[in-house]
Amino acid sequence: MTESYTIGKAARRGLGDEVADRIREAIFAGQFPPGAPVREVELAEALEVSRGSVREGLAQLAREGLLHSEWHRGTRVIDLTVADIDEVYSVRAALERLATSTAARNAGADLHDRLDRIVDTMAAELDADGPRLIALDIEFHDQIYAAAGNRRLLEAWQALRSQVYLFQLSRVRLDDQDYRTRLVTEHRTIADTLRGRNTKALARIAEEHVLSARGRLIAKLLNG
Repeated sequence: MTESYTIGKAARRGLGDEVADRIREAIFAGQFPPGAPVREVELAEALEVSRGSVREGLAQLAREGLLHSEWHRGTRVIDLTVADIDEVYSVRAALERLATSTAARNAGADLHDRLDRIVDTMAAELDADGPRLIALDIEFHDQIYAAAGNRRLLEAWQALRSQVYLFQLSRVRLDDQDYRTRLVTEHRTIADTLRGRNTKALARIAEEHVLSARGRLIAKLLNG
């Protein structure tokens, strides 16, 4: 029996980027939950593009770490397992230490203003849906990585970014209230410490911010 996918048709750009965007959106929307298969033929039919374009899009998402292919299992969305969570958040914690410390040394007042505006928006929109809050969360960290001025560090973050987004969505779905309770306070603390250029304290706070999220997601996954 052929599966039917309810995702929007892709614009005919002749590239796999649009396909990747559509499938990524569907993954983030929960249409393809962690561990779910993604099938090239059905996707090509749903998106009304060639299988080659779908293949390009799937390859892009695999590079982002959202998809994983195995010989007998095909291509699937990455699993939400303790091992996967531990790996992603451990790497992210190391990146955040470096990004925040470097940004504190290199950034000017414009970064502080941007971070304050994002945190103010978080506070004003705290009743918004989970994906909106996570988008603000990711934007906050995007600004820090960009301000750090280290191209390879930024590329490392971009390689992990989609996986972080997916796992944060899972965290919200498992414990929405805890995420909302901590969102503004933790990001305000990072922004204020960054402004003070206390790089030692900042590195510790940034790491704790990530490792706390890891611990809470793992606890919810294990205990329900």
